[in-house]
Amino acid sequence: MKKFVSAAMAALVTAAGVTASVPLSAVHAENPVVQTSFTPDPAPVVFGDELYVFTGCDREGNNDFYYMTGWQCFSTKDMKNWTDHGRILEDTSFKWCGKNDAWASQCIERNGKYYFYFTTTNNTGGGRAIGVGVADSPEGPYEDVLGKPLCGPNWDYIDPTVMIDDDGQAWLMFGNPKCYYVKLKEDMVTLDGPIKNFDMNQSAFGPTSKKERTSAYGEGPWICKHNDLYYLVYAAFVGNDGGESMAYSTAPSVTGPWTYRGQIQKGSNCFTIHGGIVDYKDHSYYFYHMSGIPGGGVFNRSAACEEFTFNPDGTIPNIPSTKNGPDQIEALNPFNRVEAETICWSEGVKTEKCSEGGVDVGSIKKGAYIKVSGVDFGTGADTFTASVASAESGGNIELHLDSKTGPIVGNLKVGGTGGWQNWEEVSTNVSGASGEHDLYLVFNGGDGYLMNVDWWQFSGEGGKADPVDNTYLFKSTFEGKLDSWTDRGGAKVSASKDEAFDGEGSVYCSDRSSSWMGVGRSLNYKFKAGESYSFSANVKYTEGADETKFHFTLQYDGADGETHYEKIDTQMVKKGEWTQLANTSFKIPEDAKKPVIYLETEGDSDDDTPATNFYADNIYAAVDGTVIEGAGKPQPATEPETTEPEKEVIPGDVNFDNKVDAFDVTAARKLIVAKDNGDSINKDMFNAADVNKDKEIGVADLVSLGNFVLGKTDNFNNTEEILPLPAILD
Repeated sequence: MKKFVSAAMAALVTAAGVTASVPLSAVHAENPVVQTSFTPDPAPVVFGDELYVFTGCDREGNNDFYYMTGWQCFSTKDMKNWTDHGRILEDTSFKWCGKNDAWASQCIERNGKYYFYFTTTNNTGGGRAIGVGVADSPEGPYEDVLGKPLCGPNWDYIDPTVMIDDDGQAWLMFGNPKCYYVKLKEDMVTLDGPIKNFDMNQSAFGPTSKKERTSAYGEGPWICKHNDLYYLVYAAFVGNDGGESMAYSTAPSVTGPWTYRGQIQKGSNCFTIHGGIVDYKDHSYYFYHMSGIPGGGVFNRSAACEEFTFNPDGTIPNIPSTKNGPDQIEALNPFNRVEAETICWSEGVKTEKCSEGGVDVGSIKKGAYIKVSGVDFGTGADTFTASVASAESGGNIELHLDSKTGPIVGNLKVGGTGGWQNWEEVSTNVSGASGEHDLYLVFNGGDGYLMNVDWWQFSGEGGKADPVDNTYLFKSTFEGKLDSWTDRGGAKVSASKDEAFDGEGSVYCSDRSSSWMGVGRSLNYKFKAGESYSFSANVKYTEGADETKFHFTLQYDGADGETHYEKIDTQMVKKGEWTQLANTSFKIPEDAKKPVIYLETEGDSDDDTPATNFYADNIYAAVDGTVIEGAGKPQPATEPETTEPEKEVIPGDVNFDNKVDAFDVTAARKLIVAKDNGDSINKDMFNAADVNKDKEIGVADLVSLGNFVLGKTDNFNNTEEILPLPAILD
């Protein structure tokens, strides 16, 4: 993002007009990706199964400079339909930040927290600065944990980019006209060493005709890695292009040496250009900004996206700007609840903060519409429901297929609800909606504003909502990334392909001088103090003693101000064998704060002998009671024969439906098989299946339970008339 008006730029502004508006030549264009606000400086990142893009927000109206009033967040699962998460931070949300100076940003996740790095102006003087906010979710709210800039103030310090390398080291880069870099400590808000800058020579960053610059590099660096190569993408002044273009350099490491590789995209229709590249669902995407919606221009820019394929040698091809953007990679299911602010293309609508949480679509007048791309109605939908609000008399939502004038499959009448945030659910019949189509929500009615829309959903026999699996809170498989796992106590933690329990990768913990050093991960907001969860990890070591005791441990700060430790599970592990550590029902203490889980060993080192290096793989966390498959045959972390049940159980009621019947025989049989396979099992189910109360579950319990169900006995301990086991199992 350009932060000063050069002579070349002034000439461009003069020639084009202050706003340099670019008319839309096609109403069905899908670049820019957002039409409800201006979205400069897009910064893409993948969190879970969604691709997020964080942007600035150019002020509406005829601007003569970069007046940017806050930061926004959008996400997609299909690369066509983008969900607006609203303004995540305002320009002056942090007291030390200057007004209208919400410039380029980037977000990253580590240890369950989200770190948002941004450019602003230090309002007490000194120039630009890099700030950082911390949140529990990508959408915020973000907290000013430092109360001051992370870097700066310094007029060169703009446009941060951040990455966590494979060895767990975090790096921050920024700068115009030089590219600066600095290490970050694990807390992501503390610098770990001095700020340095690269040698800005032409072999590293390309030739330029700009006399004030030593290379083509301009600003807006973007650091990332693809396969084994590091990429630094940046806004550049190449040759005599005049305005900025996107160029890139590559290197074998984060710190270089960098080699200039050429342009990615030549020129921009708004002088500046800023963006980044990201891999998502086996596709590669390039983000940048352009002028492309009504009112757009030099100082009113919009995010756009193109798909590309890396060349076999790792180079990036020239990527032209298009109106259509990338192809859709999966259909949208309309039988799920869809947020109204999930949009492929729109005209005549805005988004706003919603009283129900998140944002809704508002400022709707007659003729406005929303396009949703690639909607799969299956064999047919028969009902459309929307959550709507209107302080006036409302209007209609016409449901068109494939274009705004295409076939109408439904017409939802919306009346007044008594307020713009007084929400009501309204439904209408649908006919003719089947197969995959683009869906257009076309708004009709009288003069003035018609309604607000929060969400919509179709129903019918022709389709169903996707099952929502909230069982797992995280699954760390270490397939080429550490997934928020890092060192504990100074051990070295890295991604490895030398060993794997499942797949091709694992995490390797080495350079351990003490047994308590290991690999750990902070638990985020999804984990609540006082509640129980299922945890599982698989470990292996290949050198040292024949057996070593491993601990899966929780560390937390207690209400007494002290640090406490509790064992999630402990297992004796044999050298060369994968072994599971698991607990299906581990309770986080009521007073726990800042919980961290980690893997360690016990007493296998002293001052002269290094501790055992080890591998870990498939570390999972799930809801309470979840049996997670793992290696070996460990005993349950909490032995059922020595622990009282957490609740009263009815003998024989293995499935907890308050009756004893044939379904309990099946449940007991599965439980016995799980026990014999070494899987962790629920202790209450164990007690219910142990009908003869010998603190074991096996064939005798199964026979007694079967005879009871068949009426052969009214006493589980009565074995006078034993039914043959095959008859029970049949």
